[in-house]
Amino acid sequence: MTFSPMPGAAPVLRQVGAQASMEARLMLRNGEQLLLALVIPVIVLIGGVAGADRVGLEFSRPTVDIFTPGVLALAVMSTAFTSLAIATGFERRYGVIKRLGTSPLSRGSLLAGKAGALLAVEVVQLVVLGAVGAALGWDPDPNLLAALAAVLLGTVAFASLGLLLAGSLRAEATLAAANLVYLLLLAGGAVVLPASAYGGFGDVARWLPSGALGEALRDALERADFSPRDLAVLAAWAVVGSVLTSRTFKWE
Repeated sequence: MTFSPMPGAAPVLRQVGAQASMEARLMLRNGEQLLLALVIPVIVLIGGVAGADRVGLEFSRPTVDIFTPGVLALAVMSTAFTSLAIATGFERRYGVIKRLGTSPLSRGSLLAGKAGALLAVEVVQLVVLGAVGAALGWDPDPNLLAALAAVLLGTVAFASLGLLLAGSLRAEATLAAANLVYLLLLAGGAVVLPASAYGGFGDVARWLPSGALGEALRDALERADFSPRDLAVLAAWAVVGSVLTSRTFKWE
């Protein structure tokens, strides 16, 4: 039997799957990155539940019911945006992304592969944070389909924005910008606290990806309800971020 070579790229789905598998293994092997992705949200959750009364925060529901969905949203944002942007920025600096650019992997496939890896890490985060919330007395009334839609759309939106940042700036600038945006959204982006806690600015915060994700998860996990407006906002950020990243991402 005669064999003849069949040169060519693998199907796109196989490329994406291989990239996602590699990215997930690298992220899970990075103990520091994984600990940071878990430790900060856990501290925010425990500190928020324990200290809300002391700073005068009052809610119509138990504090843990408000903070837990918000911290789950924070975990998605910290991994899909901040960690991804910083890691990708330094991958560009050290030539990793440049070498990927010589493969058949397209910009869109790179984004999809990284998003798939992020989802694997986020499963670990959501399980751990859900367990901590339950230990603090969280008793959700979830709509799992709505929660899944929020997490998926939020991951794609933040991942595309993180890659947009990492693909446009130098590694050091990406590090500074990603951390600055993270802190600004944590403080005023309606991710941990509901938009209503920000007064008139809450109407603006709900148009941010952080506010939309936080509100969508609070609706899904505490009211067992879809939040069409917030899911549409996340979808719009995901589309805009993905298009801009696909067109502007620089391999080096």
